[in-house]
Amino acid sequence: MINRYTRHEMAFIWDEENRFSTMKKVEVTVAQVQARMKLIPRAAALSILKKAKFQVPRIHELEQVTKHDTMAFVQSLMESVGPEHGKYVHFGLTSSDVVDTSLSLQIGQAGALVLQDLQDLQKTVKKLVKEHAVTLCLGRTHGMAAEPTTFGYKLAGFYSELVRCEERLIQALESNRICKLSGAVGTFSSLPEDLEIKVAQELGLKPEHFATQVIPRDRHAQIITSLAFILSSLERLAVELRHLQRTEVNEVQEGFSQGQKGSSAMPHKKNPISSENITGLARLLRGYMLSSFENIALWHERDISHSSVERVIFPDGFILADYALVRMRGVLDNLIVNKKRMIENLDSTQGLVYSSHLLLRLVEKGLTREQAYFHVQRLSHSLKVGDHLKKAILQDRDVKKLLKPSEVEEIFQAKRYLKSIKSRLQKLPVASVSKHKILGLKKGKRK
Repeated sequence: MINRYTRHEMAFIWDEENRFSTMKKVEVTVAQVQARMKLIPRAAALSILKKAKFQVPRIHELEQVTKHDTMAFVQSLMESVGPEHGKYVHFGLTSSDVVDTSLSLQIGQAGALVLQDLQDLQKTVKKLVKEHAVTLCLGRTHGMAAEPTTFGYKLAGFYSELVRCEERLIQALESNRICKLSGAVGTFSSLPEDLEIKVAQELGLKPEHFATQVIPRDRHAQIITSLAFILSSLERLAVELRHLQRTEVNEVQEGFSQGQKGSSAMPHKKNPISSENITGLARLLRGYMLSSFENIALWHERDISHSSVERVIFPDGFILADYALVRMRGVLDNLIVNKKRMIENLDSTQGLVYSSHLLLRLVEKGLTREQAYFHVQRLSHSLKVGDHLKKAILQDRDVKKLLKPSEVEEIFQAKRYLKSIKSRLQKLPVASVSKHKILGLKKGKRK
């Protein structure tokens, strides 16, 4: 059973080393394009390409003086390049040009991993859908017995939701493939528009249509919202598994490894801890979604109130999504499905789960819907412990005149639901993984 989080790629994307490496990539690319456009000397661009380096401790040291981490980063690069050509580092740029463009690259890197997670989880769920396509169980509404379904059909709904989550994330990632190099208030006062276009092409991004000093934050809110959708969908599945694991239901159980403990006081306990954990993480990420919406309304061309928020919600949001998807896949890979108990719970309803089909058959026999509803409800509500609706029908003076015993028997067959269920399961939606190409993203490797 996967109990531990062993994925390090996502954490690496958001650590300081990769953040500054991505910012350096933007600075170096800008310099190379500027040289080709004859905005800076070619020798300077070559020197920046070969010599530009940074040390995180040195950036921190410089930041103690500058109180500005981007300026500290730029100074660090300038020092490594040397005084002759270092002056061309960050030439004509404002801090947000580099910070926002590099953030777009980090979002793309992190998005590729989450898309892979979604694909992996879809495969796991789809496998269970096929495995339990005809595993009959009780469908419930309002927490009450409703009609028979199958466990595979239950999971098909969650599979479809994961496909929609992927489509939303792809759309959000595409909307965030943005390069912003338009200067202090977005007017290209220091650099030509062609520079942004050419750098964007080099980096696999698209120019922002109309920036202020920053990329508009509605784009970023769309990313966090798509992650919140993913976690909320996982929560819906987690809540279903938690309910099905309740002692009195006992239709599924999370895997329980050797040596695992469920309670410090009650040795018998096997708790759905992973599903509960995922439920809590979904609450946290939805809070980040609210924060991302608060970031949209900045003062004039920008203020800095969004920065502190994004330093938390982007790393945390992507790490949470990555973690939760991996953990849910572990739950489903090791899920114990109690088919026997599912049938027992279905049978324990005293036949009430067939009431809707009984209603329709009585209408077909000539009763009005209200008359049929009255008789079925009357018989259903009169059942005592140990009674069965089928027996009550066969003994009822009014209803037994309308239905033959063979017709009653046919109504009370759970397997009669399987034909439509099998047909529906042939129509599972196709996952959107081929759309990775749209983003120009490379799939990460599982460590």
